[in-house]
Amino acid sequence: MNLPSTSAHRIGIDLGGTKIAGILLDPQGRSIGEARVNTPRGDYEATLNAIAEMVAALMARAGVDEATVGIGIPGSISPKTGRVQNGNSTWLNGRPLSEDLARRLRQPLRLENDANCFALSEAADGAAAGARSVFGVILGTGCGGGFVADGRLLNGPRRIFAEWGHMPLPWPKKEEVPGPVCWCGRHGCMETWVSGPAIEGQYAEATGQRLTATLVATRAASDSVAGVVMEDHADRLARGLAAIVNILDPEVIVLGGGLSKMDHLYAELPGRMAPLIFSVDTSVDIRRPAHGPESGVRGAARLWDATG
Repeated sequence: MNLPSTSAHRIGIDLGGTKIAGILLDPQGRSIGEARVNTPRGDYEATLNAIAEMVAALMARAGVDEATVGIGIPGSISPKTGRVQNGNSTWLNGRPLSEDLARRLRQPLRLENDANCFALSEAADGAAAGARSVFGVILGTGCGGGFVADGRLLNGPRRIFAEWGHMPLPWPKKEEVPGPVCWCGRHGCMETWVSGPAIEGQYAEATGQRLTATLVATRAASDSVAGVVMEDHADRLARGLAAIVNILDPEVIVLGGGLSKMDHLYAELPGRMAPLIFSVDTSVDIRRPAHGPESGVRGAARLWDATG
């Protein structure tokens, strides 16, 4: 429901696979309310109810009668069907999420891909503020991307702009073909190589022990297997990002998601990418997110400012 908006208050919701986070911004862009609940995984109706209850609670807490609502979702809304597509929270796929939420919320509503919301947040007043073009990267349980140019999200007729998590790994080595099976049904998607579960899976396959991606990274200096896993991860991530630079040529790349906390990526990626960039100038500007885990909800709240 794209109701006209007269409200200067903005609510942002980040609908993740494990949590739903919300924020209420005042007309000056300051946070005046926050909320967080676990996502009812696999339960579509419970997910709708959780979002509606969060919006109502944020508004009641701040004494606000109307607010624009922006929601960042895994996947996107297909312009052809009006339903969710490409979500790794698979219980949302094929569902009329926008329509169902509009009936419950009765507030001006926009939905957008969660990586797009992240990119918008960091481009607007975050790590890439002032840059003309920004590629925002989500590296966590999945792998997503969003692109902002001159302050506006770019998208296309299929709503899959910058969906780099499901492109194949560029410049693959012989042992990387055909690659792991992705949840989307294809082999060797970037998500299967550079996400947190990819790190965990490679380490588990080599050792029989499943550790979190963060712990594998921490052990890299003292554990030879962990060292190889993290070396492979940085190499594959560099190849994927170099391909994005060759296609979209962003001024700034901002890393987000849980893996963005890994310090070595900022030191290693520019040098690893340089030989693969099709330009005399092979420098790249890769930055940490300024808003951390809040970036997705802040970007969702800004959807009414930066989308048509």
